[in-house]
Amino acid sequence: MGREETVSLKEILEKLISERVPILLSDRKGDWEARDLLDSLSIPMLKRRAYFQPGMYIALISDGGYLGEVLYRVKPKA
Repeated sequence: MGREETVSLKEILEKLISERVPILLSDRKGDWEARDLLDSLSIPMLKRRAYFQPGMYIALISDGGYLGEVLYRVKPKA
């Protein structure tokens, strides 16, 4: 997924699930499986434009098209 692509957080999570990427997504509340986030996040949140930097993070894309807040840091699954 490149920066030039406009994708939703939902699409990123679905891709991680379908490709069985062995990672956890970490925020200040804990570590999450992509499936758990897909099942628990609100529809408006899942529709937000986001960018996935493999091995590093998932960040929101601002209205201006720039990287914004980092939502989740990527952690390898033990």
